[in-house]
Amino acid sequence: MTEEEHDGSSPMPILIALVVALLVLGTIGIVWVLDTRQKPLTEDVKVGRAAVGQNDALQRDNYGDFRKYTCAAQQGSEAEVLDRQQKSKAAQGARYVDDVTEVKIAGDKATATVVYHFEKAADNKITVPMTFVRENGDWTVCSPGPV
Repeated sequence: MTEEEHDGSSPMPILIALVVALLVLGTIGIVWVLDTRQKPLTEDVKVGRAAVGQNDALQRDNYGDFRKYTCAAQQGSEAEVLDRQQKSKAAQGARYVDDVTEVKIAGDKATATVVYHFEKAADNKITVPMTFVRENGDWTVCSPGPV
């Protein structure tokens, strides 16, 4: 291109704007990640995670994870737990946790209301009062859920 054909435009302003936009988005992302990391989970959130974790383990037929989220008194044997779960899934479909409410903590014990539904009756919400205990520093479910 000769000097006479050069129209005077340059990609430099666009490149500068792109770099500035990436820096701003990167900064926002880093601040967000650091902010979420610094907030410890509240005990009631940990109780809710135990209920969801136990249910998820059952849906995946993962007895090891089931034990992680279930108090020692409610663990049963792997064969019993998985057989009961398979029968429940065959009859009602997968079980889902919709909500965990009314968490009340007293030392290493807690109660909460857990709302479930089954795949084959999604509109039928089952509200179950559940108990939880803290074992080895983690909250575990210590009452049976709906089958």
